[in-house]
Amino acid sequence: MKIYGIVGYKNAGKTGLMERLVTEITGRGISVSTLKHAHHTFDVDHPGKDSYRHRQAGAQQVLLASGTRWALMSELRGAAEPPLADLLRLLSPVDLVLVEGYKRDAHPKVEAFRAVTGNPLIAPDDPTVRAVASDTALTLDRPVFDLDDTATIADFILSEVGL
Repeated sequence: MKIYGIVGYKNAGKTGLMERLVTEITGRGISVSTLKHAHHTFDVDHPGKDSYRHRQAGAQQVLLASGTRWALMSELRGAAEPPLADLLRLLSPVDLVLVEGYKRDAHPKVEAFRAVTGNPLIAPDDPTVRAVASDTALTLDRPVFDLDDTATIADFILSEVGL
């Protein structure tokens, strides 16, 4: 599986770019999975639901399945967060995995950047950021794309990974 990341600070447009890239790349007949890092506690089920009750009772893992989808929830129960490489091994094989977040990991990335956020660019200090998708003109030592030019960004990523 080929791996490429989308990074950036909060409100930089990462999730919107990820969504558009998945649509664009799968529309070209390439299989894509995504992996997103969350900096906060999250739940994929809700209080009162059976799966939630199983986890609250102490289950290490809960697998929820239907005729449409399945989800495996694993509770860390105080253990360290698994590294990206371990999580990637849990995914079924696809052509490309797009990773949102994990900006400190060594895989190649595109940085999403919106000037209005006031955050600094990650790219100048990180050689794993291979390009920037921005809402403003920038002068950098690597490609800068319009944040909304999804097709060109997809072309760049696919060329980078050899797809």
